[in-house]
Amino acid sequence: MSSSRAVLLPGTASDEVFISSVFARPLAEAGIALVAPPSRGVREHVEALDAAWDGTPLVVGGVSLGAHVAAAWAVRHPERCAGLLVALPAWHGPAGDAPAALAARASASVVESAGVEAALAGVDGWLGEELRRAWPRYGGRLADVLREAAGSSAPTVAELGGLTAPTGVAACTDDPVHPLGVARTWVDALPRAALRTTTLAALGADRESLGRAALAAYLATAAAA
Repeated sequence: MSSSRAVLLPGTASDEVFISSVFARPLAEAGIALVAPPSRGVREHVEALDAAWDGTPLVVGGVSLGAHVAAAWAVRHPERCAGLLVALPAWHGPAGDAPAALAARASASVVESAGVEAALAGVDGWLGEELRRAWPRYGGRLADVLREAAGSSAPTVAELGGLTAPTGVAACTDDPVHPLGVARTWVDALPRAALRTTTLAALGADRESLGRAALAAYLATAAAA
């Protein structure tokens, strides 16, 4: 491995607890220490990456928004990036009307008007449990964080084309909010990338399934260099 540390960021209104549940053990088994900053939102994600940089190239990435922010950081600082772990990318370029952005905007409106429980009405199973755990940690910032994410940009296809670090991309084949087609677009654009897939059902039963998928794709790409 070209780095012994991976700095991985959570998705919109998620947190470092979820990141650890997905990545900690798969990375440890590969000899990589997970750094999961307790950052909230785009600006804090960038600050966490800057703070982690100590002169040694890092593996960076995360889930959904966290992966977008990490990839954008790598675009700006290619010399700092040893590799990328990208799980569930939701869009490339401006968010626009991507399903994840639409969902975040809608949730923000309901959170403001009726509260967290109303926003999560009908969200059942493991995802509902996860959001009911994580969202209250944001307190009064939740709606703003959701809207910030929905208005943010991921790297464009052209910018992805300039990232030469080995990249592992993971997607769920049955996730309408993070479409498989978006993950394929990222992989097609990136010069050195591989894709591995899992499912939401598998993720619900075993959070590490997503981390293992991203890591397997990364290792395959790094080994092919």
